[in-house]
Amino acid sequence: MSQIPAEVRERIVAAANELYEELGRETFPTVDTVRRAAKADMNTTSTVMKDWRRQQTAQAAPVAVTVPEAVSQANSVALAAMWQQAQELANESLRAAQAAWETEREELDVMRLELANAYEEQAGELELLRIEAAAQAQAQEAQLEQVRSEIGAVRDELAKAVTRAERVEAKAEEINRRADELRTELGRAHIDIDIARKMLTDEQAVKKSVLVELEQVRKELADNQATAQREKEEFREQEIRARDDIKRLSGQLEAAKSDKERMAIELDSARKETGSAREEAARMAGRIAGYKEQSDVMNAVLKRLAAEEVERLKKAKDV
Repeated sequence: MSQIPAEVRERIVAAANELYEELGRETFPTVDTVRRAAKADMNTTSTVMKDWRRQQTAQAAPVAVTVPEAVSQANSVALAAMWQQAQELANESLRAAQAAWETEREELDVMRLELANAYEEQAGELELLRIEAAAQAQAQEAQLEQVRSEIGAVRDELAKAVTRAERVEAKAEEINRRADELRTELGRAHIDIDIARKMLTDEQAVKKSVLVELEQVRKELADNQATAQREKEEFREQEIRARDDIKRLSGQLEAAKSDKERMAIELDSARKETGSAREEAARMAGRIAGYKEQSDVMNAVLKRLAAEEVERLKKAKDV
């Protein structure tokens, strides 16, 4: 592929940016619209627009988030496994959507380049056919003018012969001889006229055939343009679906983050309750040490109450 001049590339990019802003940055401008605005050929515009669209498209990157420290300290293996699985599923969906999107976009870029080349070639062929038709029409006009001139000359000669015949009635033999000559010349003139008519008929048939071919070329060009338009609309629909999938996956990731924050808050609350329980246990142990001389029955009761309180706090933390 030949190197695109920097001035041409900058002109195409500037036209694309301006049209993109006019469209509210919601949809990309078409290659043909940019080509007209930048006054560049279809092939160059298609190549530059492919790079420009890739620059405008945000690349979706997989989210890689480690398990929070608070979760690791809490030894919540089930929660970590669930978080990792949700993260992997989200990243896998994002990668699959991005790969499918990139593949479809590359295929459509190749197809759009082929259509642009076909459009340029057909436009060139149509221009050549127009030039040839104009040249043939000019040649036919010249031939018709020559035939008219020859017919006029024959008519003039015939008029002169008739005038001479009327003026020189006495010279009958000369008149008859001259009349025979004129008849011969007139016969040749008729033959020439028939030949000219046949040539004109043949040229008209050729012209008609050229016009038929031109009509076929126009029809094929219209069909190609209609096909390109349909493929462009399909590409837009696929692009919209891909964007919807990305939005949906982003929503799922946000929901997962919210669940993680909520669980972190609950875990912090449980940690605080455990600290309070430890402090209460320490106070109770001090009391037990202070009243050690009391009866074994009272001591057993206090120990049992402390064990039940610790078990209740553990259950609250697990919940």
